[in-house]
Amino acid sequence: MDERRFSFLDHLVGQIDQALHILAGPAPRVQRESPAIEKNQADLSAPERALAGRLMRVNHAGEIAAQALYQGQALTARLPTIRLAMEQAAREETDHLGWTQQRVHQLGTHTSYLNPVWYAGSFLIGAVNGLMGDKWSLGFLAETEHQVVEHLHEHLTRLPQADGESRAILQQMQADEAQHATVALASGAEGLPWPVKLWMRATSKIMTRVAFWI
Repeated sequence: MDERRFSFLDHLVGQIDQALHILAGPAPRVQRESPAIEKNQADLSAPERALAGRLMRVNHAGEIAAQALYQGQALTARLPTIRLAMEQAAREETDHLGWTQQRVHQLGTHTSYLNPVWYAGSFLIGAVNGLMGDKWSLGFLAETEHQVVEHLHEHLTRLPQADGESRAILQQMQADEAQHATVALASGAEGLPWPVKLWMRATSKIMTRVAFWI
């Protein structure tokens, strides 16, 4: 029997199903245990808990956006190998999504109420970048991961010192994101013009500042 060839519509339906699972389904099933389990439960003051909760909410929103970005790029990728690479990256990011969601709830707060907006916007951005070519799409991925590594470094400096659990999660995420950027570059990523990089930073700052509060 011949192997089935999936059409664009097949992939689109799959992406819609994936979005519903991420935004409205149960907590994602992770492949790796959260790094937080290796740390003693932090004894945080109310202000420390509130700050850590908001920071982790921002990082959870970032992982929602990452899932959508990869899925959008996978949908419009030209080469099957690139599509598979994007889908694999999204699966690896699922660990981050699960870890941050769990930590947000442990800290007694909620995930961003605007997660559907972050998902929809990032999916559109990913799809558009995929249409611009696989090398460009890989370049966008690499630059995104570089900026995420910088963002995580900033959050690590802002976390309460006593919150070793959140710190362990962000440190592992930082290492994973750096590895994703390295893989994208090795796969033939194209460098992006500086105006695009500035635009990426600007949109990221808007999202992080809004998600911090909402």
